[in-house]
Amino acid sequence: MTLRGRTGIAAVVLVLLAAGFVQNAAGAADTPPKTLHKVGDHWTAWDPPAVPPDAPDAQVHIVVPGDTLWGIAGKYLGNNYLWPQIWEKNTYILDAHWIYPGDPVTIGAQVAPVEQLAEQDLGGAAATAGGTNPDGTPIEERPPLNVDTKVVALAPLGTEDDIYCSGYVGDPDEQFGYHIAGSEYNGMSPQLSGASGGGYGSRGTVFGADTVKYNLTVGDIVYVDGGMAAGLSPGIVYTIVQPLELVKNPETREVVGRLYQYQGRLRLLTVQDQLAIAEIVQACDSIIDGAGLKAFVPEPVPLGRRTGLRPPNVPVSAEALADDPVILRSKDNLVSLGEDTVVFVNLGADSGAAPGDLYTIYRRNVGNKPPLVLGELALLSVSPRGAVARILASRYPIYVGDKLEPK
Repeated sequence: MTLRGRTGIAAVVLVLLAAGFVQNAAGAADTPPKTLHKVGDHWTAWDPPAVPPDAPDAQVHIVVPGDTLWGIAGKYLGNNYLWPQIWEKNTYILDAHWIYPGDPVTIGAQVAPVEQLAEQDLGGAAATAGGTNPDGTPIEERPPLNVDTKVVALAPLGTEDDIYCSGYVGDPDEQFGYHIAGSEYNGMSPQLSGASGGGYGSRGTVFGADTVKYNLTVGDIVYVDGGMAAGLSPGIVYTIVQPLELVKNPETREVVGRLYQYQGRLRLLTVQDQLAIAEIVQACDSIIDGAGLKAFVPEPVPLGRRTGLRPPNVPVSAEALADDPVILRSKDNLVSLGEDTVVFVNLGADSGAAPGDLYTIYRRNVGNKPPLVLGELALLSVSPRGAVARILASRYPIYVGDKLEPK
């Protein structure tokens, strides 16, 4: 896009205003995309699909100024908290904080009202007397289940930060295609030449590196060790990853993998032949040179219907817990864990685990006493070797090594 003179500047301002940069309810917005292009009759940072001419209005919403995914979910689905489901249907939107007037948003989901759900038999709720069960027995003879069958509204099981500022357990020797190869601050140290005797050389810092800023954050300009020759292009967003220590199963002491911490995100601004210039657009922690880069993949926060904890007087048997997964580590390497703590567990995608799954947390008891019911957690993000989870409730302090049983 080439704009010249005052008219061009005014056009850019109008585009930015018309884009309706309104913060989504998911949390604080990142720096907005800086590269806009025209698609049809409007400006956008994304590559939206064409809208079929026969698409029903109830299934496709055209964004207008002031729209957010939060508001669109409330309008079409009757629940603002269902916005991640709409984002998941529109994968061309690379950052849920920024949507543009004129872009199409596919709804593609329907939600049954709570009143309608309450009328359904949820596996333990009372049914109309005088009828029969699927097995032919009278309804009044069916024993009630010792579970909470109260219908509750869908709600997020965590936050965006729980996912995007956590990490994953991966291969111990995972290799990254690209890395942060330095920042603008590397060139800011004074270079005082003294070739003709008694002069000064390059002056480093207390960190021993030739930089005036060691910990990088949002807005800082960095360099990526890849360019056009590697297929990079402006606008691509990468997650910044820092390898940490090996993670072992606390029971068997076998290595499960290595912990890789998400530090934030960056967006490529300019791509040269062998190098790219990028801006850090989101930071979870201090970012340093050398961190690895993985392509950013949006992950909606899973939704669930919260019910009460498993009754402490009806635990599973100790034998049932023998081969169950365990809590491997907390996000912040804490010892005593409780409600809202983010943890890593050895439940990988290969085991059939999926975001939104709920697990009761147990601890083996002493002697022949039954296992202790400690709390409950929900899986938020699942990778091949493990999952990120959030503790939703706890009766007592929870520790690494405590067992997990599907709820």
